[in-house]
Amino acid sequence: MENRRNQEQKPRNNARLPREHPNYSPPRVEYTVINGPKENPEKLGMCRFNPLHFLKAADVRKHEETCPDKEMSGARKKALLKVIILGDSGVGKTSLMNQYVNRRFSNQYKATIGADFLTRDVQIDDRTVTLQIWDTAGQERFQSLGVAFYRGADCCVLAFDVTNAGSFKSLDSWRDEFLIQASPRDPDHFPFVLLGNKVDLESNRAVSAKRAQNWCQTKGNIPYYEVSAKEAVNVEAAFVAIARDALARETQESNDFPEFPDQIRLNPNQQSSQGSSCNC
Repeated sequence: MENRRNQEQKPRNNARLPREHPNYSPPRVEYTVINGPKENPEKLGMCRFNPLHFLKAADVRKHEETCPDKEMSGARKKALLKVIILGDSGVGKTSLMNQYVNRRFSNQYKATIGADFLTRDVQIDDRTVTLQIWDTAGQERFQSLGVAFYRGADCCVLAFDVTNAGSFKSLDSWRDEFLIQASPRDPDHFPFVLLGNKVDLESNRAVSAKRAQNWCQTKGNIPYYEVSAKEAVNVEAAFVAIARDALARETQESNDFPEFPDQIRLNPNQQSSQGSSCNC
């Protein structure tokens, strides 16, 4: 009996042991970090956290921006920009995205259902910008599936086919629909860029460059680029300009709409009256 009492018995759950006990080990808590609304949700890994603490991906990004690595010697961190491409079906939205990101073109046509996106890093002045380019459905029966991805966009690209006058006439409805669904804070100054695709088919052109430029002037002088996804004409320059406009918009908005409002300070000299009596 005495030997049995002296025998060390370990509890089934070692978390019940006191912290000073040599066999104590903290409980393992698995936690999945999910990226913010601008990024594709993905599992970043399992970490050991105190269950009383809660970590947000936005806090991680904010820490990375305010605490740069020593190797960067104070260089500014990456910026993530969300770009939406809108336009009628068949104007070449998917081809433009694939040409810019993957540098390849396919003659096979496949309608986009809902939305898809690709990313590419681009250097804008002293900053590395990650462009998250969203390709949305152009067919009317699939348009409602892509509307949910409009929110949070930093720039909207309107694309049309220079050989198809109907796709040019639809630009007004695409622009209006985006402003309604995305609800940007400053719709009058939200950055749009117009791309006229398929300029390699010059003999079949139905929309002149002058006509497209006049339309841009009526919408606040938005930039216009004539491109060819097939021949990779002006695609690189167009998306660099898109990244520059989106970055300028995000910087301006962060200055106009700070994340945290001004502090409310109570006047220390103002004291509540004591011993006030009721008049009734």
